[in-house]
Amino acid sequence: MRTATTPARSRPPVPQGRPSTRPARRTALAASLLLAAGLLTTNPPTAGAAPAPTPVTVTVNARAGLATVPATALGVNHAIWDANLGTDQTSDMLKAAGVRMLRYPGGSYADIYHWKDHTAPGGYVAPGTDFDTFMAAARRVGAQPMIIANYGTGTPAEAADWVRYANVTKGYGAKWWTVGNENYGNGHYGSAWEADHHPDKSATYYANLVVEYADAMKAVDPSIKVGAVLTMPGNWPDGITAGNDPGPWNQTVLSIAGPKIDFVDVHWYPGGTAAESLARVNHIPDAVWLLRQQIARYAGPNAARIDISLTELNVEQGRNTQPGALFLADAYSGLLENGVFTVQWWNVHNGIDRVSQVAGHTDYGDYGMLSSGGCTSDGSVCQPPLNTPFAPYHGLSMMNLFAQPGNQFIRAGTDQPLVTAHAVRRRNGELAVLLVNKDPDNAHPVTIDYAGFTPSGAEPTVHTLTNGAASITTGRADSATSRTLPPYSLTTLVVRPAEVVTGGPPTPRTPAVSAVTDRSATIFWPALPPEAGPPVKYEVHRQNGAISEQLGETTGSSFTVGNLSPGTRYTVNVLARDTAGRLSWPSPPLTFVTDNPTGSTCAVRFTKNNDWGNGYIGGVDIVNNGVNPIDGWTLTWTWPTTWQQAGSGWSGNWEQTGTTVTVTNTDDNRRIAPGGSTSAGFVGAYSGPNVLPTTFRLNGTVCTTL
Repeated sequence: MRTATTPARSRPPVPQGRPSTRPARRTALAASLLLAAGLLTTNPPTAGAAPAPTPVTVTVNARAGLATVPATALGVNHAIWDANLGTDQTSDMLKAAGVRMLRYPGGSYADIYHWKDHTAPGGYVAPGTDFDTFMAAARRVGAQPMIIANYGTGTPAEAADWVRYANVTKGYGAKWWTVGNENYGNGHYGSAWEADHHPDKSATYYANLVVEYADAMKAVDPSIKVGAVLTMPGNWPDGITAGNDPGPWNQTVLSIAGPKIDFVDVHWYPGGTAAESLARVNHIPDAVWLLRQQIARYAGPNAARIDISLTELNVEQGRNTQPGALFLADAYSGLLENGVFTVQWWNVHNGIDRVSQVAGHTDYGDYGMLSSGGCTSDGSVCQPPLNTPFAPYHGLSMMNLFAQPGNQFIRAGTDQPLVTAHAVRRRNGELAVLLVNKDPDNAHPVTIDYAGFTPSGAEPTVHTLTNGAASITTGRADSATSRTLPPYSLTTLVVRPAEVVTGGPPTPRTPAVSAVTDRSATIFWPALPPEAGPPVKYEVHRQNGAISEQLGETTGSSFTVGNLSPGTRYTVNVLARDTAGRLSWPSPPLTFVTDNPTGSTCAVRFTKNNDWGNGYIGGVDIVNNGVNPIDGWTLTWTWPTTWQQAGSGWSGNWEQTGTTVTVTNTDDNRRIAPGGSTSAGFVGAYSGPNVLPTTFRLNGTVCTTL
């Protein structure tokens, strides 16, 4: 068994760390935002009694539906250097934690691994880790396999032979296959940890070979799903164009391989301190939104069929202690409620690394969620016995108690950044609410408001994981509407309804949108089948945070919404109500963005050039479409996120307050003649998903965008 020398995360031959370009993303802007949110410690507490924390209001909205929990939701990585991969004890522990998807053969080892002879030249292969042993373990766990075909040193024929052996010869029914692992890390962007023996290491070459892999593999078994490697928006090398590729990695791969793939695979290591990692969970909705926008824009016809998997996830600090557990539960929930079909922790066993004290407990710097039982190279520190669970294992177990396959995530939110909330509704009428207290020092009292749901007077079931605990405790809560959360804790409340409603209309299917303008949009959906009984009406609800706003109702299967704001992202659900007043579950969500005016006295073109991973050269071109000259101008826009900034600029006077950017003319460009234009530029910075602005106002008028 490997200990201190066990490869970290996913890649040989460099065992520790990520490329230097990633840590550089922890900018001063990110730190200032965390300070503003109260997520970084600034000054030590003064002597004397500390004031009681302000009660946190939690809102749980059963009318605001999100994604349904898939059977593949809870995943983890297995690796061929782990001699315990196939043991019954390991498999039984994974099963107990609710694992339903296992990835093999181990991140970057996949790009040196040859399945036929079970070798990985340049890496370590432990005994008892061959493919058949892995499949036996997966079956014991009750998990579907996700297999990484060797791109770096393999061939399409080798991958096709693997599919044949797995599904034709052995009848394993292995459905999910990814072509390679982190292949953007092959040196094309300057950092090289991923094996790649091809003469051309560009995104273009990778994408064209993905097409060959997909064709060869599906010729053997057309029922399999093939995935391509992308990069997580807001993380290196997202946004960067290298070599002669026509665009950044994601754009290039999707444009070429999009018609041939069934899903895209991304990884996310947010990095930073424990507080920074926990705060960066807020990046998830915008990162997934951007990724779906990239798929829709570049992947060709029927791009909506392409799913998203996130197959590596971990933290830099607190890997084995409570921050890792809090991050796991918060991030898994955020990713799954945004429609990612599997989330997989890196990994089961990995080995001891940098030992430190985190949150009052020894952290072994081990990316595994179960102890490898090893010691540091000098023998000064040893881990607990083999397979002792670390905190992230308990976090995964909490996810299994919270979000079960077939549950529907519903919108939940809080009014304080140190406490986050997620919720699901179950077919038996129950709601489960997951509460995450990210404050390492203070308990936080919470009050829970429910919309579209009335809790019963019965005591809810409560599951709690506190800092340093060796297991989750389960008991009864006094109330469904109030609770005090211990410091650095996970709490799940399972709440029964006051009345179990039987019957009622079925859940409407996913709506779509058409005729989108700057002020209106038409929402439409498939009518419920006649045998379901006609509903009296359908209701269209907008999600405004955790609050629902009913936009209207109709007896038909479409509704035109007016009074919308230009360039704004809207998420809506459709619910059906029958003659007895019973309300269905909310449909899956629809998210769309309104346009800007097609005719305006001004037009603006926003440009982004020379992106280097956390910044770029930005520009705005302003056009006077009116009949009168403009004599003095003020241009404004609002960033979609709090982690974006316009820095130093030129050809204008630049100022940013909060998320609002204001640019005023200089003496040289204050006058814009009818039909004329002027330009200004700035240095843009971002420390998370870079969702670009789409709506601009010139002297208060909303402009057309070019």
